[in-house]
Amino acid sequence: MHAFDLDRIDCRILSHLQAHGRASNLELAEAAGLSPAQCHRRHRRLEELGFIADYHARLDARRLGLTVVAFIHIGMEKGHLRDLPSFQRLVADLPQVLECYSVTGDFDYVLKVVAQDLKALSTFLMETLMRLPGVNSVRSSVCLDEIKCTATLPLAAG
Repeated sequence: MHAFDLDRIDCRILSHLQAHGRASNLELAEAAGLSPAQCHRRHRRLEELGFIADYHARLDARRLGLTVVAFIHIGMEKGHLRDLPSFQRLVADLPQVLECYSVTGDFDYVLKVVAQDLKALSTFLMETLMRLPGVNSVRSSVCLDEIKCTATLPLAAG
């Protein structure tokens, strides 16, 4: 099943789950305009087909003492393709790295990281990231204010 195979009811279910991940089946059924049994079947089908990747709680980083968010731009040494899989594995295992993307442009990767403070960020950059295999350059941008942060995808819900 592809995204274009989703009908309005599937989109309603997915939209409601994005906004209310802890909704009961009864609440979900009411939002979708279905009986609870129909809703349960559709919900399970959407999970089985992979439209629902995961369920998780979004924690408050500041309340947990992680007050610094930074975007790290990493340039890799040219001609060292053999280092890329190792670099990617190591970055994926770093708990400070929330997101990692291979990108086009002046840099090869962009990472979103969290740290307790600027000193912890500096230590992470100097003692961890800059020592990873193939890393040639690192540039960081510290986030001053979060304007929007969401995992909600735009759906053509009917």
